[in-house]
Amino acid sequence: MDRLEWDSFCPEDTFAIGKRIGEQAVAGQVYTLIGDLGVGKTVFTQGVAAGLGIKEPVNSPTFTIVQVYEEGRLPFYHFDVYRIGDVEEMEEIGYMDCFYGEGICLIEWANLIEEILPGEYQEIRITKDLEKGFDYRKIEIEQITR
Repeated sequence: MDRLEWDSFCPEDTFAIGKRIGEQAVAGQVYTLIGDLGVGKTVFTQGVAAGLGIKEPVNSPTFTIVQVYEEGRLPFYHFDVYRIGDVEEMEEIGYMDCFYGEGICLIEWANLIEEILPGEYQEIRITKDLEKGFDYRKIEIEQITR
């Protein structure tokens, strides 16, 4: 997979696309999630978690930086690094165990920690296009190799 693209016309579509990603995810995958506030990053992430078989509530870990879910078929590490002050904070929370472990990682605002991202990851970009409707989102996934 080099690049995939979907159209989402409602939150349920966004959830379903995320769920498909979760169902196909394999251990060791790292996903970055890029999108403005209010584009549906949390709904997408909830879909990924559902695809992994996680049943507990999934919310954005804005103030805790990482939320760990271990009840699914793979551990799921959901990062929101928006409030990170320095990359060293990531070392303090043990990011390497998550990035290179047996689960999958989804990192919101990953551009803030770009220097510590692995050499390969999937970049997920969610964008609005109000000309196509208030709830329309374009969801793009691209393989990044550095």
